Amino acid sequence: MPLVGPKEMFTRAYAESYAVGAFNINNMEIIQGIMQAASEEKSPVILQVSAGARKYAGQPYIMKLAEAALQENDLPMVVHLDHGADFEICKACIDGGFTSVMIDGSHHSFEENIAITKKVVDYAHDKGVWVEAELGQLAGVEEHVSAEKSVYTDPDQAVEFVQRSGCDSLAIAIGTSHGAYKFKGEAKLDFERLEKITELLPGYPLVLHGASSVPQEFVEMANKYGAKLGSAKGVPEEMLRKAASMGVCKINIDSDIRLAMTAYIRRQLAESPEEFDPRSYLKPAREAVRTMVQHKIKNVLGSSNKI
Repeated sequence: MPLVGPKEMFTRAYAESYAVGAFNINNMEIIQGIMQAASEEKSPVILQVSAGARKYAGQPYIMKLAEAALQENDLPMVVHLDHGADFEICKACIDGGFTSVMIDGSHHSFEENIAITKKVVDYAHDKGVWVEAELGQLAGVEEHVSAEKSVYTDPDQAVEFVQRSGCDSLAIAIGTSHGAYKFKGEAKLDFERLEKITELLPGYPLVLHGASSVPQEFVEMANKYGAKLGSAKGVPEEMLRKAASMGVCKINIDSDIRLAMTAYIRRQLAESPEEFDPRSYLKPAREAVRTMVQHKIKNVLGSSNKI
Protein backbone atom coordinates (compact mmCIF):
# COMPACT_ATOMS: atom_id res chain seq x y z
CA MET A 1 0.00 0.00 0.00
CA PRO A 2 1.47 3.41 -0.95
CA LEU A 3 1.53 6.46 1.30
CA VAL A 4 -1.85 8.17 1.36
CA GLY A 5 -3.20 11.61 2.20
CA PRO A 6 -5.48 12.10 5.21
CA LYS A 7 -8.68 12.95 3.33
CA GLU A 8 -10.39 9.55 3.53
CA MET A 9 -9.05 8.97 7.05
CA PHE A 10 -10.57 12.21 8.30
CA THR A 11 -13.87 11.80 6.46
CA ARG A 12 -14.47 8.50 8.22
CA ALA A 13 -13.10 9.76 11.55
CA TYR A 14 -15.49 12.71 11.50
CA ALA A 15 -18.48 10.55 10.57
CA GLU A 16 -17.72 7.94 13.24
CA SER A 17 -16.53 10.31 16.00
CA TYR A 18 -12.95 9.21 16.50
CA ALA A 19 -9.53 10.69 15.77
CA VAL A 20 -6.42 9.50 13.96
CA GLY A 21 -3.22 9.64 15.97
CA ALA A 22 -0.37 11.78 14.63
CA PHE A 23 2.73 10.44 16.33
CA ASN A 24 6.04 12.30 16.11
CA ILE A 25 8.96 10.22 14.90
CA ASN A 26 12.72 10.65 15.27
CA ASN A 27 14.35 7.27 14.77
CA MET A 28 13.83 3.65 13.74
CA GLU A 29 12.72 2.36 17.14
CA ILE A 30 9.98 4.97 17.50
CA ILE A 31 8.65 4.21 14.01
CA GLN A 32 8.71 0.47 14.69
CA GLY A 33 6.86 0.87 17.99
CA ILE A 34 4.17 3.07 16.44
CA MET A 35 3.68 0.86 13.41
CA GLN A 36 3.53 -2.36 15.42
CA ALA A 37 0.80 -0.83 17.58
CA ALA A 38 -1.18 0.49 14.59
CA SER A 39 -0.89 -2.85 12.81
CA GLU A 40 -2.10 -4.81 15.83
CA GLU A 41 -5.04 -2.45 16.31
CA LYS A 42 -5.81 -2.25 12.57
CA SER A 43 -5.71 1.54 12.77
CA PRO A 44 -4.79 4.24 10.27
CA VAL A 45 -1.77 6.21 11.39
CA ILE A 46 0.05 9.48 10.76
CA LEU A 47 3.82 9.60 11.13
CA GLN A 48 4.63 13.18 11.98
CA VAL A 49 7.99 14.82 11.24
CA SER A 50 9.06 17.99 13.02
CA ALA A 51 11.78 20.43 12.03
CA GLY A 52 13.89 18.91 14.78
CA ALA A 53 13.42 15.40 13.39
CA ARG A 54 14.40 16.55 9.90
CA LYS A 55 17.54 18.10 11.33
CA TYR A 56 18.38 15.13 13.58
CA ALA A 57 17.74 12.18 11.28
CA GLY A 58 17.69 13.86 7.87
CA GLN A 59 14.67 13.90 5.58
CA PRO A 60 15.97 11.14 3.24
CA TYR A 61 16.51 8.79 6.20
CA ILE A 62 13.05 9.56 7.59
CA MET A 63 11.41 8.81 4.24
CA LYS A 64 13.32 5.55 3.78
CA LEU A 65 12.28 4.45 7.26
CA ALA A 66 8.67 5.31 6.38
CA GLU A 67 8.94 3.27 3.17
CA ALA A 68 10.28 0.33 5.19
CA ALA A 69 7.38 0.67 7.62
CA LEU A 70 4.93 0.48 4.73
CA GLN A 71 6.54 -2.71 3.45
CA GLU A 72 6.18 -4.33 6.87
CA ASN A 73 2.66 -3.10 7.66
CA ASP A 74 -0.24 -3.02 5.22
CA LEU A 75 -2.31 -0.14 6.58
CA PRO A 76 -3.16 3.46 5.62
CA MET A 77 -0.24 5.72 6.54
CA VAL A 78 0.41 9.44 6.11
CA VAL A 79 3.80 11.14 6.40
CA HIS A 80 3.12 14.66 7.67
CA LEU A 81 5.28 17.73 8.29
CA ASP A 82 4.63 19.11 11.76
CA HIS A 83 4.91 22.89 12.27
CA GLY A 84 6.40 23.91 8.95
CA ALA A 85 7.95 27.30 9.64
CA ASP A 86 7.80 28.71 6.11
CA PHE A 87 6.95 28.01 2.48
CA GLU A 88 10.43 26.68 1.68
CA ILE A 89 10.28 23.92 4.30
CA CYS A 90 6.79 22.91 3.18
CA LYS A 91 7.93 22.84 -0.45
CA ALA A 92 10.95 20.68 0.40
CA CYS A 93 8.73 18.16 2.17
CA ILE A 94 6.13 18.12 -0.60
CA ASP A 95 8.84 17.60 -3.20
CA GLY A 96 10.38 14.92 -0.96
CA GLY A 97 7.30 12.71 -0.88
CA PHE A 98 5.31 13.88 2.17
CA THR A 99 1.57 13.43 1.67
CA SER A 100 0.57 16.13 4.15
CA VAL A 101 2.20 19.31 5.47
CA MET A 102 1.43 21.83 8.16
CA ILE A 103 2.26 25.48 7.61
CA ASP A 104 2.36 27.23 10.97
CA GLY A 105 1.68 30.91 10.45
CA SER A 106 -0.01 31.30 13.84
CA HIS A 107 2.68 33.69 15.08
CA HIS A 108 1.94 36.09 12.20
CA SER A 109 -0.96 38.51 11.93
CA PHE A 110 -4.29 37.13 10.70
CA GLU A 111 -3.77 38.49 7.19
CA GLU A 112 -0.16 37.30 7.00
CA ASN A 113 -1.20 33.85 8.23
CA ILE A 114 -3.79 33.64 5.46
CA ALA A 115 -1.29 34.77 2.83
CA ILE A 116 1.45 32.28 3.70
CA THR A 117 -1.06 29.46 4.14
CA LYS A 118 -2.62 30.15 0.74
CA LYS A 119 0.81 30.13 -0.89
CA VAL A 120 1.49 26.67 0.54
CA VAL A 121 -2.01 25.48 -0.37
CA ASP A 122 -1.62 26.56 -3.98
CA TYR A 123 1.66 24.67 -4.33
CA ALA A 124 0.57 21.59 -2.36
CA HIS A 125 -2.78 21.11 -4.05
CA ASP A 126 -1.10 21.15 -7.45
CA LYS A 127 0.89 18.13 -6.19
CA GLY A 128 -2.06 16.40 -4.53
CA VAL A 129 -0.79 17.11 -0.99
CA TRP A 130 -2.97 17.95 2.03
CA VAL A 131 -2.39 21.18 3.98
CA GLU A 132 -2.99 21.76 7.68
CA ALA A 133 -2.81 25.29 9.09
CA GLU A 134 -3.11 26.81 12.55
CA LEU A 135 -5.19 29.66 13.91
CA GLY A 136 -4.68 30.70 17.49
CA GLN A 137 -1.55 29.85 19.46
CA LEU A 138 -0.66 27.20 22.02
CA ALA A 139 1.42 27.98 25.06
CA GLY A 140 4.42 25.86 25.99
CA VAL A 141 7.73 24.81 24.49
CA GLU A 142 8.43 21.89 22.18
CA GLU A 143 11.50 21.98 19.91
CA HIS A 144 11.37 25.29 18.00
CA VAL A 145 7.71 25.96 18.88
CA SER A 146 7.48 28.33 21.83
CA ALA A 147 4.86 30.67 23.25
CA GLU A 148 4.42 32.09 26.75
CA LYS A 149 0.63 32.05 26.69
CA SER A 150 -2.25 30.72 24.65
CA VAL A 151 -4.27 32.73 22.17
CA TYR A 152 -7.53 30.85 21.79
CA THR A 153 -9.00 30.39 18.31
CA ASP A 154 -11.82 32.78 17.45
CA PRO A 155 -14.67 30.74 15.87
CA ASP A 156 -15.74 33.43 13.40
CA GLN A 157 -12.15 34.03 12.32
CA ALA A 158 -11.75 30.29 11.82
CA VAL A 159 -14.48 30.30 9.19
CA GLU A 160 -12.97 33.24 7.34
CA PHE A 161 -9.49 31.73 7.58
CA VAL A 162 -10.56 28.38 6.08
CA GLN A 163 -12.54 30.03 3.29
CA ARG A 164 -9.81 32.46 2.27
CA SER A 165 -6.73 30.24 2.71
CA GLY A 166 -8.18 27.02 1.30
CA CYS A 167 -6.47 24.88 3.98
CA ASP A 168 -7.74 21.31 4.29
CA SER A 169 -7.66 21.04 8.09
CA LEU A 170 -7.17 23.50 10.92
CA ALA A 171 -5.28 23.20 14.20
CA ILE A 172 -7.14 25.14 16.87
CA ALA A 173 -6.23 26.42 20.32
CA ILE A 174 -8.72 25.47 23.03
CA GLY A 175 -6.44 24.98 26.03
CA THR A 176 -3.85 22.34 25.17
CA SER A 177 -0.18 23.29 25.14
CA HIS A 178 3.14 22.00 23.87
CA GLY A 179 5.57 20.05 26.01
CA ALA A 180 5.19 18.00 29.20
CA TYR A 181 4.18 20.86 31.50
CA LYS A 182 0.72 21.76 30.28
CA PHE A 183 -1.22 22.62 33.43
CA LYS A 184 -0.25 24.00 36.82
CA GLY A 185 -3.71 23.50 38.26
CA GLU A 186 -6.76 21.62 37.05
CA ALA A 187 -6.72 20.70 33.37
CA LYS A 188 -9.37 22.46 31.33
CA LEU A 189 -10.26 22.54 27.65
CA ASP A 190 -12.73 25.00 26.15
CA PHE A 191 -15.29 22.58 24.74
CA GLU A 192 -17.84 25.35 24.20
CA ARG A 193 -15.38 27.01 21.83
CA LEU A 194 -14.76 23.69 20.07
CA GLU A 195 -18.50 23.11 19.71
CA LYS A 196 -18.98 26.58 18.22
CA ILE A 197 -16.19 26.06 15.67
CA THR A 198 -17.64 22.68 14.71
CA GLU A 199 -21.09 24.24 14.26
CA LEU A 200 -19.68 26.96 11.99
CA LEU A 201 -17.53 24.50 10.00
CA PRO A 202 -19.71 21.37 9.78
CA GLY A 203 -17.88 18.33 8.46
CA TYR A 204 -14.54 20.12 8.49
CA PRO A 205 -11.59 18.26 10.13
CA LEU A 206 -10.07 19.99 13.13
CA VAL A 207 -6.71 19.19 14.73
CA LEU A 208 -5.55 19.22 18.34
CA HIS A 209 -1.88 19.96 19.00
CA GLY A 210 -0.14 19.63 22.37
CA ALA A 211 -2.30 16.66 23.26
CA SER A 212 0.04 14.34 25.11
CA SER A 213 -1.37 13.04 28.41
CA VAL A 214 2.01 12.81 30.16
CA PRO A 215 1.32 9.43 31.83
CA GLN A 216 2.45 9.66 35.42
CA GLU A 217 3.80 6.11 35.37
CA PHE A 218 6.50 7.29 32.95
CA VAL A 219 7.19 10.45 34.94
CA GLU A 220 7.56 8.45 38.15
CA MET A 221 9.77 5.81 36.52
CA ALA A 222 12.03 8.40 34.91
CA ASN A 223 12.34 10.32 38.17
CA LYS A 224 13.10 7.12 40.09
CA TYR A 225 16.11 6.57 37.88
CA GLY A 226 17.54 10.06 37.95
CA ALA A 227 15.29 12.33 35.89
CA LYS A 228 14.02 15.66 37.21
CA LEU A 229 10.64 16.06 35.57
CA GLY A 230 8.96 17.71 38.53
CA SER A 231 5.34 18.69 37.93
CA ALA A 232 4.96 17.40 34.38
CA LYS A 233 1.25 17.16 33.67
CA GLY A 234 -0.73 16.59 30.47
CA VAL A 235 -4.23 16.51 29.02
CA PRO A 236 -6.52 13.93 30.69
CA GLU A 237 -7.36 11.16 28.26
CA GLU A 238 -11.10 11.48 28.77
CA MET A 239 -10.89 15.07 27.50
CA LEU A 240 -9.11 13.92 24.36
CA ARG A 241 -11.73 11.24 23.75
CA LYS A 242 -14.45 13.88 24.09
CA ALA A 243 -12.69 16.18 21.62
CA ALA A 244 -12.48 13.29 19.15
CA SER A 245 -16.26 13.05 19.25
CA MET A 246 -16.65 16.77 18.45
CA GLY A 247 -14.99 17.21 15.07
CA VAL A 248 -11.33 16.75 16.07
CA CYS A 249 -10.06 14.22 13.52
CA LYS A 250 -6.32 14.39 14.24
CA ILE A 251 -4.65 14.41 17.65
CA ASN A 252 -0.90 15.04 17.95
CA ILE A 253 1.17 13.01 20.39
CA ASP A 254 4.89 13.63 20.94
CA SER A 255 5.85 14.12 24.59
CA ASP A 256 4.32 10.79 25.65
CA ILE A 257 6.60 8.97 23.21
CA ARG A 258 9.66 10.75 24.58
CA LEU A 259 8.64 10.03 28.16
CA ALA A 260 8.03 6.33 27.49
CA MET A 261 11.39 5.90 25.78
CA THR A 262 13.34 7.90 28.34
CA ALA A 263 11.79 6.16 31.35
CA TYR A 264 12.54 2.68 30.04
CA ILE A 265 16.03 3.53 28.85
CA ARG A 266 16.86 5.04 32.24
CA ARG A 267 15.57 1.95 34.03
CA GLN A 268 17.43 -0.46 31.77
CA LEU A 269 20.74 1.39 32.16
CA ALA A 270 20.33 1.63 35.94
CA GLU A 271 19.39 -2.02 36.41
CA SER A 272 21.98 -3.39 33.94
CA PRO A 273 25.01 -1.10 34.30
CA GLU A 274 27.24 -3.69 32.64
CA GLU A 275 25.36 -3.37 29.34
CA PHE A 276 26.82 -1.24 26.57
CA ASP A 277 24.96 -2.66 23.58
CA PRO A 278 22.40 -0.01 22.49
CA ARG A 279 19.99 -2.78 21.51
CA SER A 280 19.74 -3.86 25.14
CA TYR A 281 18.08 -0.59 26.15
CA LEU A 282 16.44 0.43 22.87
CA LYS A 283 14.46 -2.82 22.67
CA PRO A 284 12.47 -2.25 25.90
CA ALA A 285 12.10 1.42 24.95
CA ARG A 286 10.61 0.40 21.60
CA GLU A 287 8.23 -1.97 23.38
CA ALA A 288 7.17 0.83 25.73
CA VAL A 289 6.31 2.99 22.72
CA ARG A 290 4.32 0.15 21.17
CA THR A 291 2.32 -0.49 24.34
CA MET A 292 1.62 3.20 24.94
CA VAL A 293 0.57 3.89 21.33
CA GLN A 294 -1.65 0.81 21.31
CA HIS A 295 -3.40 2.11 24.43
CA LYS A 296 -3.88 5.53 22.81
CA ILE A 297 -5.35 4.04 19.64
CA LYS A 298 -7.73 1.74 21.47
CA ASN A 299 -8.83 3.78 24.47
CA VAL A 300 -8.24 7.45 23.62
CA LEU A 301 -8.41 7.96 19.87
CA GLY A 302 -10.97 5.24 19.19
CA SER A 303 -9.38 4.34 15.84
CA SER A 304 -9.04 0.57 16.32
CA ASN A 305 -10.44 -1.55 13.47
CA LYS A 306 -10.96 1.47 11.20
CA ILE A 307 -9.18 0.18 8.07
